[in-house]
Amino acid sequence: MKLEYTELQNGIRLIKLEGRLDLNGTYSIEVQFVNRCAGEGMRVLVDLSQVDYVSSVGIPMLVNTAKTVVSRGGKMAFLSPQENVVKVLELVGVTQFIPIYHDLENAAKGLL
Repeated sequence: MKLEYTELQNGIRLIKLEGRLDLNGTYSIEVQFVNRCAGEGMRVLVDLSQVDYVSSVGIPMLVNTAKTVVSRGGKMAFLSPQENVVKVLELVGVTQFIPIYHDLENAAKGLL
């Protein structure tokens, strides 16, 4: 699993994940992911376009981090997840409180 971090001009933190959010993938980036989402009023966009699998280990990392971001006055959203990843996120109800966007412009507007 690979994690890339970029701070966009509008103050949004873009975290691009690449690989599989399975047991090994999740554990390899979890601390870095949580740290990149830390802070007051953070707006975090998680690019899932290069994630081809999310397991029952990866989902709690995403959900718990999103809850922490929101509890600190921030927002989190997902950008361009693959169809199979969307199905898993919808199946477990994640999309009810973490929105999905399919383009950066709409995602940025949604996080303002």
